[in-house]
Amino acid sequence: MYISKISLINYRNFKNTLFEFKKGINTIIGENGSGKTNLFRAIRLLLDDNMLRMSYKLNEGDFNRNLGDWRGHWIIISIEFADLSPDEAIQALFVHGTGNIEDNTVDRATYNLFFRPKADIRLRLAQLQNGDTEGRDAILNEISIDDYETYFTGKSSVNFNDENIYKEVVGDFEAVDFTFPDDASKVGVKIPHQLSISKEVSFTFIQALRDVVSDFHNTRTNPLLSLLRMKSEDIDEEDYAAISNTVKELNESIEQLPDVLDVSKNIKDTIKSTVGETYSPSSLTIKSNLSDEANKLLQSLKLFIGEPDEDYEGAVHELSLGGANLIYLTLKLLEFNYQKARETFANFLLIEEPEAHIHTHIQKTLFDKLDYGDTQIIYSTHSNQISEVSNLSNINVLSKRRNHAVSFQPARGLSEDKIEKLERYLDAIRTNLLFAKGVMLVEGDAEELLVPLLIKNVLGVSLDELGVSIINVRSTGFENIAEIFHNDRIQRKCAIITDLDASIVDYTPEAGDSEAQKKFKSKCKNSEIKGAERKTKLDEFVRDNDWLDAFYADHTFEVDFLIEGNSHEVAKTLRDVYVDKPTIQLAKEELESDDVGVAGKRILTMANNLGKGWFAILLGKYITHNTYIPDYIADALNFAIPKVGKAVISDMVNYRIHKNIEDDESLSFDRTKATLESFLNDDLNITDLIDTFEGDYGDDAALNFFKAI
Repeated sequence: MYISKISLINYRNFKNTLFEFKKGINTIIGENGSGKTNLFRAIRLLLDDNMLRMSYKLNEGDFNRNLGDWRGHWIIISIEFADLSPDEAIQALFVHGTGNIEDNTVDRATYNLFFRPKADIRLRLAQLQNGDTEGRDAILNEISIDDYETYFTGKSSVNFNDENIYKEVVGDFEAVDFTFPDDASKVGVKIPHQLSISKEVSFTFIQALRDVVSDFHNTRTNPLLSLLRMKSEDIDEEDYAAISNTVKELNESIEQLPDVLDVSKNIKDTIKSTVGETYSPSSLTIKSNLSDEANKLLQSLKLFIGEPDEDYEGAVHELSLGGANLIYLTLKLLEFNYQKARETFANFLLIEEPEAHIHTHIQKTLFDKLDYGDTQIIYSTHSNQISEVSNLSNINVLSKRRNHAVSFQPARGLSEDKIEKLERYLDAIRTNLLFAKGVMLVEGDAEELLVPLLIKNVLGVSLDELGVSIINVRSTGFENIAEIFHNDRIQRKCAIITDLDASIVDYTPEAGDSEAQKKFKSKCKNSEIKGAERKTKLDEFVRDNDWLDAFYADHTFEVDFLIEGNSHEVAKTLRDVYVDKPTIQLAKEELESDDVGVAGKRILTMANNLGKGWFAILLGKYITHNTYIPDYIADALNFAIPKVGKAVISDMVNYRIHKNIEDDESLSFDRTKATLESFLNDDLNITDLIDTFEGDYGDDAALNFFKAI
């Protein structure tokens, strides 16, 4: 079960707004004040069992300002669920009061909150004659917020975003046409308290990470204490008995310390000498009050953390804001995992603006990694980094209007093929090079689109996990950007990736060359000359600068990708590029040719005819873990990565082992696994590990990268 739609009518800055959601991860994008927090509060009113009961009593300020006079109008918050389980218990929440559940099962249902005038007000309005504006105004002018009720229903069957439906349910204020009692087919059936949906789902809300240190100091909001309270209930009494006895003995030992007894005696003596025996306490003892109860003892535990690349462990308040926020977010996610371990019909996780004080690459990696499969996750953000990695079809974009906000779904009505192309081709934000740990500058769309896919699919980690940003310069003018990477400026590694454009054919003119051949040879010659000039210029530019280096494709990215051993991937695009079978067959044979002049000319023809960017998008669909990374790309990546830690190397090697065994279960990597363990224990070095891995599976797609580390 997941939330498929949310309708907000007259609620805060939403006059009439519809949100659409998918399974898995969803993103709400919007500027400050566009209503992201209001949307989350609306969801919580229906699904968060931790909301205080007083929260359900809304007030005048909760009505949308566009209404002008709010009196008589309704606030409607409606959530539509999809993929409902046929389980009788979940069906009972939505089909109650209608007879045999088996005859009325549903796979889609609504859950609604109405904040509306009480029955006597609605009855009086319904008794008015059509057009009786004076009678309407007389009733409305008497209304106060105390005349309103909060009412929950399920099983409604209408679109509350339809203004005509609103008039049928709430009333037509201009025509003075109101209905009473409710039409259950439209409003829905009241959900009894004992069938509250919020009690049947796992729901966690992680608020915006502003200043979480204060939350750690508050016993009510400290996420660590929440986790410990949960676990204290599971402690076996027999297992805990020894600890409890130790605490009691410790209390007694503290109380019997000579200095403690001395202070106790001195207090008693001072009182007697001050007020006399008659008014002195009958007894006075200093006692140690360490609790021996599991829940209280566990809550005395505190969290100590070391920042990355530091040996010192400090308390939460000693961390940077970003570090504290990351720990807070982690604990809240763990709390959610504990909660969803119990049997529930659905799991929902709302995260409000997780980007606060958190590093660019952590934001994107968090979004990429946080997918529980059985949980619907909804983020709100105004971070370019998070929105950049969001699936286009899972995004709602909020936009401010006068006194209200509207929501857009950028993928609505588009085919899956168009959505996929748009998601791959949307321009990346170049400013992230200022936050990156390492940078790769590329000259065109093909590299920008395909290099990240190559790294992710072949090495099992994303560029963001490695802390590397890829920036498309869209030309060969790298110097203007690259010069900021310098000892006097930004001291981070920057790899420049470009083409030498060496000719794929002998361009010496021959008698009998056709005009087309002459033109092609001349183009190849000119490109090679320009490529050589570019290399001379770049080599001089990066000389004596430890933060810069240039890496070259011998020919072009497309050609070098093909001849690296990736003809299989390129051949898969043929049916998308060509129509007639003879051309497809001929092109396939040429792509598989050992002659770079033949194979290279074919792939360049395909890329140029389709457009290099769109061809890269097409080719990206066929990149797998078996695709080979061109050597110059592997070298550039290794240069750009500030440091490849042992844990990352271990993840990559284990990923390659897993993928190779998926392809061939007869393979054995026992030697590599043993060497990897020794490598992690500092008993062997990286060369030993790579040599062993090559011995187990020599022709591996990631081997050239490993060797370059």
